[in-house]
Amino acid sequence: MEFFKIRRDIPFMRHALAFNAVSFITFLAAIFFLFSKGLHLSVEFTGGTLVEVNFAQSVNLDDLRNKINTLGYNDLQIQNFGSTRDILIRMPVIKGVASSEQSTKVMELLKEADASAVLRRSEFVGPQVGDELAVDGLKALVCVIVGIMIYLAIRFEWKYAVAGIIANLHDVIIILGFFAAFQWEFSLPVLAAVLAVLGYSVNESVVIFDRIRENFKRLRKLQTVAIIDNAITSTMSRTIITHGCTQLMVLSMLLFGGETLHYFALALTIGILFGIYSSVFVAAALAMWLGIKREDLIKNNSSGGDLDPNDPNSGAVV
Repeated sequence: MEFFKIRRDIPFMRHALAFNAVSFITFLAAIFFLFSKGLHLSVEFTGGTLVEVNFAQSVNLDDLRNKINTLGYNDLQIQNFGSTRDILIRMPVIKGVASSEQSTKVMELLKEADASAVLRRSEFVGPQVGDELAVDGLKALVCVIVGIMIYLAIRFEWKYAVAGIIANLHDVIIILGFFAAFQWEFSLPVLAAVLAVLGYSVNESVVIFDRIRENFKRLRKLQTVAIIDNAITSTMSRTIITHGCTQLMVLSMLLFGGETLHYFALALTIGILFGIYSSVFVAAALAMWLGIKREDLIKNNSSGGDLDPNDPNSGAVV
């Protein structure tokens, strides 16, 4: 399906060096913020108090958040839990304040605002649980990266695997860099968004790599740069349709999903935008600089394969 067809190939690779210089600077900035500021980890990772409260009628989460903030408890997470009458409050560990004291003060404040407030559950999530979640999340991230590299190496060739995984890591580091720079809360939903971006970004790279492989078979007289430009140009309509529809859904979560989905949708938005960029100007350009050629994808077949000795175009320089 195509909304439009570009008749002339856009010379993307002509400007690959300039775009990759910008990408490299952005990547270094993300690394700098990660090391200088670090991630603002949520209660799931750092430990804290979880309080589940039931009300007789629906409550406004923003009003509750403003009331609880008067206690000096910052970085609160308040969300509906099951229904609009049930809420779940996550509070970070505060030095010198016991978990039971936190939950007691919060319940006293909520009862002043609404006498129907009933405490359903109050528990403390220790730092050890948070450490375990952080380690498990890191393991999941490593497993996804290794799996993607193996998949690309089997489907294409090692040069494509290296280019694809660097492009994917580029997207992940930049997302984390944004969260570190602005000190946005990094929670389990955000980690899930990062893992989703990894798969989403590699899909775009695979589409472009597939078209490059097809072009090596069909357009034997073209140079490698022209082959890549044609592959990217011919998939632009598909890219706009796919990413545009996905971003519309993510944008609806960002605008109307409330506090709970805000950072999840924000991470996906950053990942989608940089995923498009990295697939074109990072993955494709790196594959070009690693020296991809027709012989990498189409092996010599002595029984009459793609490299036919009687074909005047066979063995054309690409």
